[in-house]
Amino acid sequence: MLSSEHHADVVIIGAGIAGLSAAHQLTRAGVTVSVLEAAPYIGGRMATENLDGFRLDRIGQLLNTSYPELIRAPALRDASLRMFSPGVLVHSEGRRHRAGVTVTATVTAGSARGALTAARALASAPRARAVRSRVPGTRAATRPGSRPPLGNALDQARLHAALGRLATTPVTRLLARPERPALAALSARGLPARTVDGFVRPLLSALLCDPDLTTSSRCADLALRSFARGRLCVPEGGAAALPELLAATLPPGTVRTGVCVTDASISAVGTKEHGEITCRSLLVATGARAAAELLPGLRVPDFHPVTVLHHTAPTAPLTDPALLLDGDRRGGPVAHTTVMSAVDPSRAPAGRTLISSTVLGLRTPPPGAELDGAVRAHLATLYGVSTDDWELLAVQHDPEAVPAMPPPHDLRRQVRLLSGLYVCGDHRDTSTVQGALSSGRRAAYAILDDLGVRPDQGTAQIPTAA
Repeated sequence: MLSSEHHADVVIIGAGIAGLSAAHQLTRAGVTVSVLEAAPYIGGRMATENLDGFRLDRIGQLLNTSYPELIRAPALRDASLRMFSPGVLVHSEGRRHRAGVTVTATVTAGSARGALTAARALASAPRARAVRSRVPGTRAATRPGSRPPLGNALDQARLHAALGRLATTPVTRLLARPERPALAALSARGLPARTVDGFVRPLLSALLCDPDLTTSSRCADLALRSFARGRLCVPEGGAAALPELLAATLPPGTVRTGVCVTDASISAVGTKEHGEITCRSLLVATGARAAAELLPGLRVPDFHPVTVLHHTAPTAPLTDPALLLDGDRRGGPVAHTTVMSAVDPSRAPAGRTLISSTVLGLRTPPPGAELDGAVRAHLATLYGVSTDDWELLAVQHDPEAVPAMPPPHDLRRQVRLLSGLYVCGDHRDTSTVQGALSSGRRAAYAILDDLGVRPDQGTAQIPTAA
């Protein structure tokens, strides 16, 4: 008999959120799993760096309380989520305005279970409600004879109606709509150009990490639907908290980091550190490019690069735990920013401030000092304060942060390549945390089906091969 160190029912290559989601589902069904990760840490792009008491996310993807996978995975049901203020803040024409507040805006910081329960209350509401308001303490947005930065009352009514329809439209109906680039679809939705440019476009850019909105209109509709049904949020303590929760449910020794896979097949995986590990099924749960290297023939998508700059300041430029967007589009390099220590105090030492800002579309960032100077100049405009005494903590750049989803985009790409060989990741679903978790669960269910095991049936014996 092979020892558990050298045999597993399923070997999973990659300990990102998708691979750990699959491992979580498989071990709950009594399947033995070995997760191999080349990096010295788990989580993949959902990694968090500790720096002098600051917890800095690698790419800072946004979550939403309306993500179903946050409640489907038992390990994540009680995940502690820190909520942004309802809606978003939009900086336009020198002022900040709150926009996109929905009927679920009363959700407060808490667990994923409580947040999703509140978001589901929308199903019984006749229509979602979106409102716009000035941020307390700012001056009125208009001058006599001028146009409101985010549109007049009629423009707002049209926006409210559009978000309301999206919030209550079944997903199957959204996926049946004609598919085109998101920006082209927005221009045909009856929304005023002012509303699209000042609110919808910067919001979708932040949600999709796609500044040009070349993403499939179906994926954009799903993103707006999630926004209208829930609250933007982040895991307490950093993005790494979610993969850590999933890994904590696995038997000791299941996850091995710093392991280099030299060759892989359905029946065995070769490693430099542990020799050969035999298995009955292989699941590749790496990023798209690494998956294609292991499984020749897989398509490698284009990617949206993401650059995140983390600063600390003597005083918080904004006490509101809000996501701040640039509604002027060409005001500077920053797509969105937030005082992260106001959203999640655990991410900064006591008495310190953490500001995290995201720049989209930079394939190759300029030198650090040049980029920092341009970003701080833009942040001074967005926050309305001097940034001269801000300190740059880190610059996180990932040229392949988010797989692109241009039309036509298959939101449920096959995870079962053949019996015994599977692949998962956000490149097989939507390029979100929800998509990565969903693809991992789908892959686990496909494996269990081929092994003849029902999901969640506990410690059932795996049928032996005839």
